[in-house]
Amino acid sequence: MEEESLDEVTFVPMSDLLSAEHERDAEAQIALPPHHRCASHTINLVTTNDVDKYLTSIADVKVVYRSSTAKCSALWTKASRSSTASEAVEEVSKRKLLVPTSTRWNSFFDSVKRVTEIPMHELNTLCTKLGVKGFKDKEYQFLHEYCTVTRPLTIALDILQADCPYGTLLPTLEALMQRALALKHTLSSMTAGLPDAIVQAVQTRFANLLDDRGALLAAVSCPKFKLRWMRDADRREQVKQLLQDECCTIASPRQSSASVANSPVHQGEADFFDFEAQPEEAYSAEKEVMMYLSSSNDLQVLHDFVNIKRIFLKYNTPTPSSAPVERLFSLGGLVLTPRRNRLSDQRFEKLLLMRYNHWFTGPSPQFLA
Repeated sequence: MEEESLDEVTFVPMSDLLSAEHERDAEAQIALPPHHRCASHTINLVTTNDVDKYLTSIADVKVVYRSSTAKCSALWTKASRSSTASEAVEEVSKRKLLVPTSTRWNSFFDSVKRVTEIPMHELNTLCTKLGVKGFKDKEYQFLHEYCTVTRPLTIALDILQADCPYGTLLPTLEALMQRALALKHTLSSMTAGLPDAIVQAVQTRFANLLDDRGALLAAVSCPKFKLRWMRDADRREQVKQLLQDECCTIASPRQSSASVANSPVHQGEADFFDFEAQPEEAYSAEKEVMMYLSSSNDLQVLHDFVNIKRIFLKYNTPTPSSAPVERLFSLGGLVLTPRRNRLSDQRFEKLLLMRYNHWFTGPSPQFLA
């Protein structure tokens, strides 16, 4: 019965929660969840402000950085504003140039990467045809190294902007910093210090989250991550103890691994097998955590660990990025068109749910059903 009650989800309208009746009720205290900054926007600040600040802080690097990006911008402007130039690009490089947008940093990375995919002799031939200054060897090398160093940032942005639980944030940041530092030995003197600058920027901007209790519990309660993303043994033990303490706090007082209904036994048999009663085994948070950490990485294993499942639902409710919410608002504009301006709130919510939520429109999920 207890597991069935956990799987039942009750939807309550916000208007009912915020009604005057609830406001007058002294016991019903409405508290907003903790505010979380959008991780995608924060990483976007790292890729724009912090990376740009480092590259312009060194005189020699600043010259190469400014000249190479200026020549890329000239190519993008020519190709996007002239059909003749666009045809020339496709004729020389057998591909089209991508033009970055101001609202999405990944588009700048993709655009620069497309330029670096063109061999240098073909790229300079194209520049000559379009009347743009050609690239020097040092500038072309800088663009390659820039894409190499910033690639982990683009992967982290793509992960966090997808539909993922809040527990994805800390493992993503940890992997981002590790991958950035691993590139140091492959870089020239122009960009050798950029990985350290990226790591320092991530640690500064996410300083309040790297050791946040809620973020750690959200990550460790995700079967996909557990403790595998932490390299420091002492920190793994601390987070493991944190999970055990949370299990003890969230566990039901009557919970016991031996609380299973006894099968019916006839009175005669009961009198015959009159043995000494065995003491019930008390609930052990340490045992549950150990079994959970040794289980598979499938999300379905949470059904086998009641308290871990409660922790997962409690701390993974938020999203690490506001991108899914922004997509929802954009899709809402496609549903509520001028010709459908008389939709009721209930009908609008149903149409939006059917169009956006793939958990309902796709195959029926087994988890939390």
